[in-house]
Amino acid sequence: MDSYVKKFDGGTVFVGPDATRLLHARTVLASIRAIQKGMRLTKTATPTRTLALAGALTGKTYKRGQYEAAAHDVKLWIVTMEAALPMIHE
Repeated sequence: MDSYVKKFDGGTVFVGPDATRLLHARTVLASIRAIQKGMRLTKTATPTRTLALAGALTGKTYKRGQYEAAAHDVKLWIVTMEAALPMIHE
């Protein structure tokens, strides 16, 4: 088992490169949703940078304002990865 997600009462642990990338994708999705609502996250987490991170995950290129498409594609990537990774519940 190279990568897996372990859930227990105190939290969740992402182990391995694929699981870590899953956590990263969840963070990117949350960032896209926050930007859609008009939030400015940090000085370096600009809308352009966030769309570039989404593109790195999905393999697509997103232009300014394509937050809905990026969010949909990243969510689809997350669902696919969650189905592929083993989940251990304790």
